[in-house]
Amino acid sequence: MNRTAKIALVLALVVVVGMAFRVSWNALRDVAKTIGADDAAANLYPFVVDGLMALALVAALVLTDDARRFALRVLAAYTLASLVLNYVHGLVPALHSKTVDWGRLADWDPANWALVLLATSLPVGSIYFGSDLVAKVLHHRPAIEPDQQESTRTPAYRSTSEQDEPPAEQPETQEEVDSSPVAPIEAIETRPQLAVAAEVTRPRRATGRVPAVARSTRPARTEVELLAEARSLTESWPVEKLTGEGIRKALRTSPAKARIVRETLKAERERDAAAAVTG
Repeated sequence: MNRTAKIALVLALVVVVGMAFRVSWNALRDVAKTIGADDAAANLYPFVVDGLMALALVAALVLTDDARRFALRVLAAYTLASLVLNYVHGLVPALHSKTVDWGRLADWDPANWALVLLATSLPVGSIYFGSDLVAKVLHHRPAIEPDQQESTRTPAYRSTSEQDEPPAEQPETQEEVDSSPVAPIEAIETRPQLAVAAEVTRPRRATGRVPAVARSTRPARTEVELLAEARSLTESWPVEKLTGEGIRKALRTSPAKARIVRETLKAERERDAAAAVTG
């Protein structure tokens, strides 16, 4: 539907609602006079009932979830009340005359009491429900679309390169680490750095400088010291016990360094065993 058709549809609705209000206004004014309202109050009484219906309809179009259901209930209740009073106006001919029996909307007393209670409670209900609906509309926050929500959550302190960085993969379990193939490793003493550690570790986003109180007081061990300590601790270990997790717990080091030490110790034991056989 194009814009012109939508505007025409809205205008037609306004015209229909306006004519319906004029028809209902006559009945509600006569009912208001019967329950003791003066001329000015009787002329304003239809706006109290049908006006709140219009307010509830607008609120139902704006609100969502429980608030929307509340607005629809108010709309249904006041629509039913207006229907009952219009129906009574059509059944009681005395209401159409200028002189009516004050406080008499039905011949049967229980029905008359119920109708008078309904007619007199509608203005008070309009104050309560109208205020509540307006407060709900003013405090309503529209839901954010998923793409907009993601854009609003982008931290301002992240650089453009960090924002375009793909999400980090899940870390490998220890069984996957132990079973994954490792490139041939030479003696750690001849290598200035743990190159394999750079291969297995993945880049992480910078999280800021670690506070001094959170830093470990244990001095950093060099690669040579780490290997020497591993030789001393695992000297009595069988080959089957030389696992990455066991070495990591014994040395209290990272999984990447533990893997390097494990492969180096295995290579040394294989070399010693081969030398013993040939010797």
